[in-house]
Amino acid sequence: EILSPPLTTSEDAGGEEEETQQENGRLMLADGVGQRGPKSLTSSSGQQVSNGFTTSTPQSPREGPGTAASSGGTASGNGSSMPLGGLRTLVVQQTSLDRPRETWSKKMDFLLSVIGYAVDLGNVWRFPYICYQNGGGAFLLPYLLMAVFGGVPLFYMELALGQFHRSGCISIWKHICPIFKGIGFAICIIALYIAFYYNTIMAWALYYLLSSFRPTLPWTTCTNEWNTANCNRYMSTDHNVSWSNSSTSPAEEFYTRQVLQVHLSPGLHQLGSVSWQLALCLLFIFTVVYFSIWKGVKTSGKVVWVTATFPYLVLVVLLIRGATLPGAWRGVVFYLKPDWDKLLSTTVWIDAAAQIFFSLGPGFGVLLAFASYNPFHNNCYKDALVTSSVNCLTSFLSGFVIFTVLGYMAEMRQQNVDDVAKDAGPSLLFIIYAEAIANMPAATFFAIIFFLMIIMLGLDSTFAGLEGVITAMLDEFPHILVKRREWFVFGLVCVCYLGALSTLTYGGAFVVKLFEEYATGPAVITVVLLEVIAVSWFYGTNRFCNDIQVMLGFYPGCFWRVCWVAICPCFLLFIIISFLAFPPEVKLFHYQYPQWTTVLGYCIGVSSFVCVPAYMIYHLLNAKGTFRQVPCLHSISLLPHNQLTHKNPVSAIFVALPT
Repeated sequence: EILSPPLTTSEDAGGEEEETQQENGRLMLADGVGQRGPKSLTSSSGQQVSNGFTTSTPQSPREGPGTAASSGGTASGNGSSMPLGGLRTLVVQQTSLDRPRETWSKKMDFLLSVIGYAVDLGNVWRFPYICYQNGGGAFLLPYLLMAVFGGVPLFYMELALGQFHRSGCISIWKHICPIFKGIGFAICIIALYIAFYYNTIMAWALYYLLSSFRPTLPWTTCTNEWNTANCNRYMSTDHNVSWSNSSTSPAEEFYTRQVLQVHLSPGLHQLGSVSWQLALCLLFIFTVVYFSIWKGVKTSGKVVWVTATFPYLVLVVLLIRGATLPGAWRGVVFYLKPDWDKLLSTTVWIDAAAQIFFSLGPGFGVLLAFASYNPFHNNCYKDALVTSSVNCLTSFLSGFVIFTVLGYMAEMRQQNVDDVAKDAGPSLLFIIYAEAIANMPAATFFAIIFFLMIIMLGLDSTFAGLEGVITAMLDEFPHILVKRREWFVFGLVCVCYLGALSTLTYGGAFVVKLFEEYATGPAVITVVLLEVIAVSWFYGTNRFCNDIQVMLGFYPGCFWRVCWVAICPCFLLFIIISFLAFPPEVKLFHYQYPQWTTVLGYCIGVSSFVCVPAYMIYHLLNAKGTFRQVPCLHSISLLPHNQLTHKNPVSAIFVALPT
């Protein structure tokens, strides 16, 4: 990196306007930067600090020649010398020889990518289950409170950070506080863990999709080779079939004995062989993923026009179909009937906090990566509100789609809705909903569009998760990887596929559950807690808000500042403490996870988080300076804005140059 020119000055021209073009710049000093608060970055002349974009610096006729520097001095720039008495604007310009950063082709590409990332499989199966389990309509109150005071502020913070610093989750820390750089490496490891198991669920959905191209769906009969004596064909036309506690539906046996084949594995201690059918399905999924992201956001931004919009079309079709089924009203009443007494339970608030956090998805490096490809002055504040609102409304809509069908199933089986809806997670989709679809007219059509929707929902999140890793690594090692992006993406996809092989075994469903409960949840919450503390307490809320004003032209309100400084850390700490105090009881089907698997799960989670303290030790041992200076030493934004004043520009530039 070079500084060119090191000093730029302009003489007082009585109202003339001077355009300063700054390519890939990192720091600009101008009038008014020194003030703090909402007016800190707008001087009487209306000029602003720009981070990498053209800025106009019109001179106010009210200010005299001596406002920028003391008269009588000289400043040299580009081999010229001029009196400091005529100094008007001081610019520190840091340019790079790297290629210009890639940007989204259209604003809608970015919005659909963020929506596609936030709206995933958890919106379809987790939110409806959590909602009815925690008081139905009453659950919406803690859910909305946690969204307003915890989820949305974190969502907004990450979009603003990524857009201002234009960096991935690793290199961004050299602008904020370098000692926390290990957070970026931890995020990348967590993203890999997610890729190891999340795409397997799409492989299951693809298996169902391929099995749906038949006149009779294979999970509707009990005459197949995988069925047992307990199988009961419980179609809506079979009124003489008795359902007992030991009965299993053909949909359940198709899922457990044909797709997963968990009956061939006794548990995690003996996973068994790899299912070649699922291995081929996952290979196809990763092939689609590779050719969607290998060229960057220019290609993935086009793919999301299909993968992000198609699920909404299917949800509307399924909602209309579900509302016309007999017994649908029973499911809706069960879904929304408020139980206000449950609000007194701590579990409800814990579930609400965890649901909104994992639904919006801050802390996975994705929002930082996506926002870094935005134009600098893009209104990320509006984007945060729009996309987070769409995500929450989609979760609410999915509840109606699921519970209208569950009400129909309860009516058909002559059972209570809670007996039908006892399964959570993938079982809700691959067993209960699949069986309900099989009982509908035009079952083949509805099965095809439903499982295609599941694949689309998963693909969006996979695109985003891997793009977060790719952006982070390319920004951290640009001279090595930028020109070899296609090969790097290919290697990353191969690593993810090989890491997912354990989830394709006969006991692979047990591995998926273990990763879901332990490998990602606690680690990413802890990482985000450290991220909020680093930005709000080390980098400084005032500096962060000044950065936002530079981009958007307005200073964040008191609500956002209080959330970033106090409420969000408490929100995340609440989730962490509740997880440690009430560890989840992990069980899948009839398999109770032994105690040693809990230890294994925590070890996997810690393996990613250990990057944070390890890098802190490395940084402290290698950085120069006093212990107090070391944490944020060599940050490009080293000086607070209030110290870069026009009153002493020469001292400001010499202090800033070492960064």
